[in-house]
Amino acid sequence: MVMGRLEPKKRIVGLLGGSFNPAHAGHLHISLVALKKLKLDEVWWLVSPGNPLKDPLTLAPFEQRFASAKALASHPGIKVSDFEQRAGTRYTADTLAKLMKRYPQVQFVWLMGADNLVQFHRWQRWDWILKQVPVVVFDRAPYSHGAKAAIAYQKMRKYLLKDNMINSHWRVPSLYYMHLKRDSHSSTAIRKLLGRGVK
Repeated sequence: MVMGRLEPKKRIVGLLGGSFNPAHAGHLHISLVALKKLKLDEVWWLVSPGNPLKDPLTLAPFEQRFASAKALASHPGIKVSDFEQRAGTRYTADTLAKLMKRYPQVQFVWLMGADNLVQFHRWQRWDWILKQVPVVVFDRAPYSHGAKAAIAYQKMRKYLLKDNMINSHWRVPSLYYMHLKRDSHSSTAIRKLLGRGVK
């Protein structure tokens, strides 16, 4: 993709990938903020059939995780997708390639938490991903300092967008680091509560 301003007529869709193990209020919070502040047309939750960087034994069955996402996504602008399951992809780069081919009329924006940015350089073809779509990173304690020291962040520093540059100045590649109110929910904490029988 040639570097330059994105086509303004394209629909802008944020992609939030993850295990959703289970989906929680933090996913919803990030998505609602993205819809409003980034003026996205939609946010798609890409429920992964399996994360290559996580122990598969820690993941609930796909159907259970997908159902938890569907139950939580109460906003009309949030769509829960089993695209990766149907397409047979496990790596974000492969998923993006197929999505861009299937939806050429859509400009995708990748959404991720700061914890994912810390390990982003371990993702397959991570540098290719950065050249394909704008990336928005949501500040998430306690990963803030680690994220800004991350290999991917350092690589993308020259492409950082300021608050007054988003929406009308999206470029590829570009990185926007969004600070937002802390959310105490996490999939790990929720799984621990469910394991103790707390609903």
